[in-house]
Amino acid sequence: MTIRVLVADDQDIVRAGLCMILDAQPGIAVVGEAADGRRAIAMARSLRPDVCLLDIRMPEVDGIEATRQLAGVDVADPLAVVVITTFDLDEYVHGALKAGARGFLLKDAGAEMLTQAVHAAARGDALIAPNITARLLSSFANSRSRPVPPEPVEPLTAREEQVLLAAARGRTNSEIGDELSISLSTVKTHIAALMRKLNARNRVEIVMWAYETRRVGT
Repeated sequence: MTIRVLVADDQDIVRAGLCMILDAQPGIAVVGEAADGRRAIAMARSLRPDVCLLDIRMPEVDGIEATRQLAGVDVADPLAVVVITTFDLDEYVHGALKAGARGFLLKDAGAEMLTQAVHAAARGDALIAPNITARLLSSFANSRSRPVPPEPVEPLTAREEQVLLAAARGRTNSEIGDELSISLSTVKTHIAALMRKLNARNRVEIVMWAYETRRVGT
């Protein structure tokens, strides 16, 4: 099945490059382009793509607000959003994840990482790139001004804590299974249990919770 993607970036050359990369991948088709956030929201609601690839900094409506309107907690039928940005925009990326994005990329991430992010978002997962995610989330989690979230009503088991820490360090399900010597299906069961206990919508929110509760440091 072809994954339908909407690409939004106000820089024409960047947008064209992203579209060219995605259209060249088997099983992926760009169905729309937008140069500002307001147009991106309108096109996304009209086209209902499988994945929306949104730049953080856009005119009219920025990527964080666009993400919130397309994938936020109050959206009845949310779309999958992946945010793209530059490395020095930590607070914007954190805000986008809070707004409902399933992942994020640097603009120079390359074709392979971009393709992986689109596939992950389309299947309801999230791309957690260790070299980016750890730096961004831990820097905000360790901020004294940010309150530590409460522990869940139903405590995590020892194995769930292990899976949580591995996921927070950017491990894939297969890597977690190998690291902990458990099956892939067991890893998925633990991830599902973590989402339920933490009231998380996706893997990104699980990882954010791990950093915000100081389980993983800088």
